[in-house]
Amino acid sequence: MNKFHGTGVAMVTPFNADGSIDHSGLKNIIDYIIAGGVEYIVSLGTTGEAATLGSDEKKEIWEVTAEHTAGRVPLIAGIGGNNTAEVVRDLKKFDKSAYDAVLSVSPYYSKPSQEGIYQHYQAVAEASDLPVLLYNVPGRTGMNMTADTTLRLAHDFKNIIGTKEASGSFDQFNIIIRDKPEDFLFISGDDAIALPLISAGAVGVISVIGNALPGILSTMVRMCLDGKFIEAQPLHYSLIEFTSLCFAEGNPGGVKSALNLLKICEDNLRLPLVKVGSDTTSKIENELKKLHLI
Repeated sequence: MNKFHGTGVAMVTPFNADGSIDHSGLKNIIDYIIAGGVEYIVSLGTTGEAATLGSDEKKEIWEVTAEHTAGRVPLIAGIGGNNTAEVVRDLKKFDKSAYDAVLSVSPYYSKPSQEGIYQHYQAVAEASDLPVLLYNVPGRTGMNMTADTTLRLAHDFKNIIGTKEASGSFDQFNIIIRDKPEDFLFISGDDAIALPLISAGAVGVISVIGNALPGILSTMVRMCLDGKFIEAQPLHYSLIEFTSLCFAEGNPGGVKSALNLLKICEDNLRLPLVKVGSDTTSKIENELKKLHLI
């Protein structure tokens, strides 16, 4: 699974002003992030606003993404939810021909026990013909998937190949990295801590800011994977303020504002998400200028 070492981008879904999917914008983003040197793309994760897309729209986005990417980089599909039976149905009907893996978020809202989380992923693993990446993001789901549960899944199911970890707990990160199977992928789910996590044993990041800054971020991540952490530090520090601004009024509003400023796509979102305010947009523009991108 070396294809998932490096930088993956949790790609945004561009919308037209009327809320419809912007196919031209989607193709622009794909070309832009691939040209920036990222290793793979994640289609319809949280940053892709999957929660406000219907099943037909998701199918449409996956098809356009696969067709336009045309094998230039590996693709991961975001397929998850808090209704296990529905996730299983979605996995079984998903056209996997152009995709390399599935990223499946831990069940949200219902706040299942650790045994419930384990059995949910057991059902996902048994239903999926593609390798599965776990996704732990308790800030959104309301329930942390513990290190013990992650490790149990990693050891019990061969097609669960890794985890995108966004718990924010270095104690948890360290335990998973220490005790995981050798070939189990630990991937940072937070841009801001990609460098220290790679130093601890992560194989890369699934990124939000990579939508807008694919070249800078992927260069930094490759430096870290090559052990050049001192050389990577200036790039790491140059991204701190931009990363913070991208989340200041919620994701993906910030990074969509940056993409609009870069003339890649418009910054439209679907309710309940709204565009970031003019003050945040101005600050994002200043950071893009500092990075010599506009």
